[in-house]
Amino acid sequence: MTDRPQTPLLDKVQTPADLKRFSDSELRQVADELRAETVSTVSVTGGHLGAGLGVVELTVALHAVFDTPRDKLIWDVGHQSYPHKILTGRRDRIRTLRQKDGLSGFTKRSESPYDPFGAAHSSTSISAALGFAVARDLGGRIDSGLGDAIAVIGDGSMSAGMAFEAMNNAGHLKKRLIVILNDNEMSIAPPVGALSSYLSRLYAGEPFQEFKAAAKGAVSLLPPPFRDGAKRAKDLLKGFAVGGTLFEALGFSYVGPIDGHDLDQLLPVLRTVKARATGPMLIHVITKKGKGYAPAEAARDKGHATAKFDVLTGVQKKAPSNTPNYTSVFARALLDEAARDSRICAVTAAMPDGTGLNLFAERYPSRCFDVGIAEQHGVTFSAALAAGGMRPFCAMYSTFLQRGYDQVVHDVAIQRLPVRFAIDRAGLVGADGATHAGAFDVAYLSNLPGFVVMAAADEAELVHMVATAAAHDDGPIAFRFPRGDGTGVTMPERGVPLEIGKGRMIQQGKRVAILSFGTRLSEVMTACEALSARGVTPTVADARFAKPLDRDLILQLARDHEAVITVEEGAIGGFGSHVAQLLAEEGVFDTGLRYRSMVLPDTFIDHANPEDMYATAGLNAADIEAKVLQVLGVEVLARRG
Repeated sequence: MTDRPQTPLLDKVQTPADLKRFSDSELRQVADELRAETVSTVSVTGGHLGAGLGVVELTVALHAVFDTPRDKLIWDVGHQSYPHKILTGRRDRIRTLRQKDGLSGFTKRSESPYDPFGAAHSSTSISAALGFAVARDLGGRIDSGLGDAIAVIGDGSMSAGMAFEAMNNAGHLKKRLIVILNDNEMSIAPPVGALSSYLSRLYAGEPFQEFKAAAKGAVSLLPPPFRDGAKRAKDLLKGFAVGGTLFEALGFSYVGPIDGHDLDQLLPVLRTVKARATGPMLIHVITKKGKGYAPAEAARDKGHATAKFDVLTGVQKKAPSNTPNYTSVFARALLDEAARDSRICAVTAAMPDGTGLNLFAERYPSRCFDVGIAEQHGVTFSAALAAGGMRPFCAMYSTFLQRGYDQVVHDVAIQRLPVRFAIDRAGLVGADGATHAGAFDVAYLSNLPGFVVMAAADEAELVHMVATAAAHDDGPIAFRFPRGDGTGVTMPERGVPLEIGKGRMIQQGKRVAILSFGTRLSEVMTACEALSARGVTPTVADARFAKPLDRDLILQLARDHEAVITVEEGAIGGFGSHVAQLLAEEGVFDTGLRYRSMVLPDTFIDHANPEDMYATAGLNAADIEAKVLQVLGVEVLARRG
């Protein structure tokens, strides 16, 4: 067998305009070939598989009917865009997907004119499409013109409040706008909530299925003499089958549901909408995540995210690890605490597996809440749980918690409610790139009065920080930990609460002190080994807390050393900035102390493996070694060595 599938028609597609030369039957073959090419690609690169497979026919139909890039096609979340990238002139680079200097795993404006709007977080597409529609009608981009604006949004993404804010505004503005609701009954985890149940009812009832051709919802597209009768029939049917249509109440003409894998349905509907739509339209498309690839269809998460795999079997080619990953360590530590305290509960926003809370849900289903893609609600819900006497752990990725920041400030911090924030994916995360990097949480949490902010240096410390958070009832507390495997340290039998605001000494040295916050401690120790060969032995401490700072430890390090260097996996304005503020307030700089802060650079770092990303950031062991030598005035010696 060759590494690549045979794709004679797909080979003729250099841009979406080439699709317009094919007949409808040929487009069906293109879709089959595109699915095979997508599977083949992800087997080599790893990445998001199931979402792309679910929209293969939809991708072909949209590009065959509309005139991209003049028509703006916006994918939400963006991990369903691999087939789109293959059709839009990037097939020759598709096997660089998510690799250093390769294609992004999401849509990216700087990558292609066919990506009009970047999307790596969910529920933004309708707002963006409406913006393009208004810009079109106001005469924006006169040079190239603006055509239709088409948003493709999943049913999971539709659960977020932002999507409904956009629909409400779109219904009010009445601009020509096309929203494709890609309803696959599954985002990353199965969708939750009343909206999911509502969508299910839309196509589950037999009467609705029998008459769906008459009830497509496209009444406004019919010739005038037929509209009144069709509208009455449709309203009668809706009232009988589903009790009204939410989307039409928001001002959208509703079309559907239709089979998203049947080009005989997709193509005529899209062509009709393109030809006749005047205001906002919602086309409800039913798809199956992982469609057409049996291992993905059979997987619990429908092949949402995968490592490299064997195409024939679907078995992932992931190297085994001898150490537990941080997420599983957190999950087990939380289970241990919950076993002893019935007030402990857990909240996540559509990421039960990614945060490890699937294990908690299995053990304590009545105390585990997946709120869907609704981080704002999840934070405020957690705040009220705390106000009601529970001990909630709100587990979210760093980059997702940003979406609920207003609620963190107003509903948690100002009210000083003891919500425990378990922040996964801290630091640079690799192939998902800048959009998923946990770069800002230390800065955006440690500036809030009354917050406790911790970072685990290793997996054993993480266990203790879970215990610390569980025992802390005096206001909000957060602890952060990275993606991936731990360092292999000896694990405690159970967590022991740490003293709030107290760090720990790792090794005693002289001249220079390195104060580490988070898992860069292992890189610090590697740097110290290299420095010892040069006759330099730094003092090393693990801060543990960015807030409150261990004032005594920091001031002692400043008194006893010529220089202090802080190291962290966060942006400017975080731990190092708070240390500098303390030293300035105490007048330490007047004594001649040399201070340096090693942080993530003031730029967004593109996707690569984490090691390459940290090398780009200047935060690996060699960089720490060089910084020590530089601050001691032996930079020239370091270069010669």
